[in-house]
Amino acid sequence: MALPTYGTMAVDWENRVDFDRLRRERLAKAKDLLKKSEMGALLCFDMNNVRYITATHIGTWAQDKANRFTLLPQNDEPILWDFGSAAKHHQLHCPWLGERSRAGISMLRGAMTPEMGRAEDVAKKIRIELEMRGLHKEPLGIDIIELPVLFAMQKEGIKVVDGQALMSEARLIKTRDEITLLNTSAMMVDAAYDELYRAMKPGMSENQAVGLVSKVLYDLGSEYVEAVNASQENAAIRIRMFSQIACSVREIPCITTFSIPTWDTAPATTAVSPSDTPRTR
Repeated sequence: MALPTYGTMAVDWENRVDFDRLRRERLAKAKDLLKKSEMGALLCFDMNNVRYITATHIGTWAQDKANRFTLLPQNDEPILWDFGSAAKHHQLHCPWLGERSRAGISMLRGAMTPEMGRAEDVAKKIRIELEMRGLHKEPLGIDIIELPVLFAMQKEGIKVVDGQALMSEARLIKTRDEITLLNTSAMMVDAAYDELYRAMKPGMSENQAVGLVSKVLYDLGSEYVEAVNASQENAAIRIRMFSQIACSVREIPCITTFSIPTWDTAPATTAVSPSDTPRTR
């Protein structure tokens, strides 16, 4: 059976993406790898990993802040700390978390100054949860971390080890629903490039091409569009950047786009080059 592309809607008359199963299977993979590891718990600040474990999201503006965090202890359920209003939202709308969604933030990449004590507060929160479960003497795996938080963890007597490899392995092999979502994302990218092919003409700038592709993807429901790059010098060297460079009559842009739909964190990628377009076949 071919891999399905159901579109961007859920319906009552057909099984499509099963989001409950998606959440369960993702968390189960992380738990299984944690159980096989030396770690007593896993602490994640990377928003993609936080989403993978907790199935929560507050917008792509927080993607690079390393501010929300989740603790997954051995043989237990994840605990999430987030901005106060977001924590309340999760309590109301994410029943799989419930009261395990709590208010608490880290340092916002340095926006919180040392005298505010955010690093020490995060470390204390984690130590308390580990002690309650008898895990405070076990290694704590962490995916990414700001150095003041790391130093505060060490002052609390917590041994920190690499947890990023565990999450990379957990996310490596896709589940059935993740594959369906990847196909849906690829469908959206295909639609964007079809619109771009119809619109391309000499004098069209890279910025215009990027704007068109981004609009189509967002109109179709993408929540995050990145790495759109275009023609001539920027394509030859592949710096994955764009500007006001205009296409000449001899050039067709080489463009790569990563599109992430509103329901997932796995990107789909498609490229257009002269050998791929009907005009040059």
